[in-house]
Amino acid sequence: MSSDDKQAVDKLHAVYGKMKEELGQVIVGQEEVVEQVLMAIFCRGHALLVGVPGLAKTLLVSSVSEALDLGFKRIQFTPDLMPADITGTDVLEVDPETGHRGFRFVNGPIFTNMLLADEINRTPPKTQAALLEAMQEHHVTVGEHTLPLPDPFFVLATQNPIEQEGTYPLPEAQLDRFIFNIVVDYPSGEEEREIIRRVTSPSKAKIKPLMTAAEIIELQEIVKRVPVGDHVIDFAAQLARATRPGSEEAPDFVEEMVGWGAGPRAGIALISAAKAHAVMRGRFHATTGDVAAVAYPVLRHRVLTTFNAEASGVKSDDIVRMLLEKLSPKEEAMV
Repeated sequence: MSSDDKQAVDKLHAVYGKMKEELGQVIVGQEEVVEQVLMAIFCRGHALLVGVPGLAKTLLVSSVSEALDLGFKRIQFTPDLMPADITGTDVLEVDPETGHRGFRFVNGPIFTNMLLADEINRTPPKTQAALLEAMQEHHVTVGEHTLPLPDPFFVLATQNPIEQEGTYPLPEAQLDRFIFNIVVDYPSGEEEREIIRRVTSPSKAKIKPLMTAAEIIELQEIVKRVPVGDHVIDFAAQLARATRPGSEEAPDFVEEMVGWGAGPRAGIALISAAKAHAVMRGRFHATTGDVAAVAYPVLRHRVLTTFNAEASGVKSDDIVRMLLEKLSPKEEAMV
């Protein structure tokens, strides 16, 4: 890395510490969730936040957008939401002076930097699919027109894991578009007391913007340039391949408990996220420890367990944990 890149990494490390302080004024706890959201952003990826209602998922995303000084819009997904409600549509306009009629395209809420797709599993597949092109290509096609989205562009989608009635689970092809599946868990006892104390008090914190869109784009390019050793790439590839039943690298428990393993995007995501994990800690290279540190959010939605495994209470996180124990990376990620 060049000296300029190292200075930018040092700056990001310092800004990340300040960002945790700023977000801590609004968000109680959830430091790991915040870190994973920021990692996804610096990887130029999208993230899925899974947690029960009331865990401040929406507040977290909007607060991160304020700290990064990014445009933010929220879509509440419902069963009657149509693709045009997301992408936008042509409207017929009449010039009051000339009487001339013409169509004008009105941008949908997807034309922003950070899009919160709230309860994405509540809308039918047709509308869910409207996000696919935008997430992968960073543009949308409406009729004969292809329109670029603002840069940077991120989709952060939320799901309620316990309510399945009237929902449309995301297909595997769409889940694979998300670099992370972030689990938002319940707060601790002390954190919950602090949440109650803050919400029921009159004071309201104001988050200061700490970065700009241009700086984020620059950092995304720097993350790409972080050097990675061949042994780190080998470990990421081995970890992804070990999740696939029928693969030579797959251990016996994968053959028994996994119905479908992670595809090639998993290895790419592991290395990209490992680079961001290292940079956010002020380091200039990624290790196998960094890969192990991001393995859970990268793999949990890409490893599908069998019915027998589910009946036994085995989750995808358990599979990832057993794989990490078996492959045992030689380097630890520095904190």
